[in-house]
Amino acid sequence: MIKYAISACLCGFNCKYNGKNNLNAKCQRLLEMNEAIIICPEVMGGLNIPRKPCEINGHRIINIDGKDCSKEYYDGALMALEYIKKFKDIDTIILKEKSPSCGVKYIYDGTFSKTLIKGSGITTSLLKEQGYKVISEEDLDEL
Repeated sequence: MIKYAISACLCGFNCKYNGKNNLNAKCQRLLEMNEAIIICPEVMGGLNIPRKPCEINGHRIINIDGKDCSKEYYDGALMALEYIKKFKDIDTIILKEKSPSCGVKYIYDGTFSKTLIKGSGITTSLLKEQGYKVISEEDLDEL
């Protein structure tokens, strides 16, 4: 039974902005046991791999060169939500901390200075608004 949706990068898929992944053995195991689906809202929204790093600045998501990528991030969040809704038994979503899409407790401050602030990514915020339990890979002990 599919109980989880997980950031694809946590399952070893090379979809991070730099073309790499954030492999987490626990997440990969859930996928291998057919208990999870993967999502990458940034790719779902049309962003390339690799791509310029982005940070949230107000209600906009800007890349390091100043290009507004908000549409792709918001579209990707909506697409991820619609995909997750197809799996009625999903009760927990595991997303990558610090990401402008998937950050759960922390995101970067929008200045590209590597400064973290409390906050949530675009997809995390949407999923929480829809009533989903969202945790980061740093909180897997909760499972």
